Amino acid sequence: MNPDHPDLSIAAIEKSTDYRFGQQYKLLTAKQFSEVFSARRTLRGPHFILHYRANTLPDARLGLVIPKKQARRAVLRNAIKRQAREIFRRRRTELPAMDIVLRLALPLAPERSAWREEIVVLLEQLCRKART
Repeated sequence: MNPDHPDLSIAAIEKSTDYRFGQQYKLLTAKQFSEVFSARRTLRGPHFILHYRANTLPDARLGLVIPKKQARRAVLRNAIKRQAREIFRRRRTELPAMDIVLRLALPLAPERSAWREEIVVLLEQLCRKART
């Protein structure tokens, strides 16, 4: 029992603040990615395209497509993926139950704050769209 909140167990508190990016939050197979792309629902930003479709699971799942054509260096591709996963992980509880694929469509400037802002804006747009 937690003395501050006697009605909540420690396990319940830990579960509510679980921000890991486990397997249940990832799109893993080519079929899962294809299903999202075939839904043909997108949100566009200056560099990224967010593809999405509703799922029957309790949580949102994320897939990333960062092609070499748009980000030549592996360091850059990995940095983009890390930033996108971190943003998703922190906002996962706010997101609707959807499968999401974030795809880099145009080359990026090396400023991380610009990428982060664009990804955040796309996820916020998705939340607003899901509410309406």
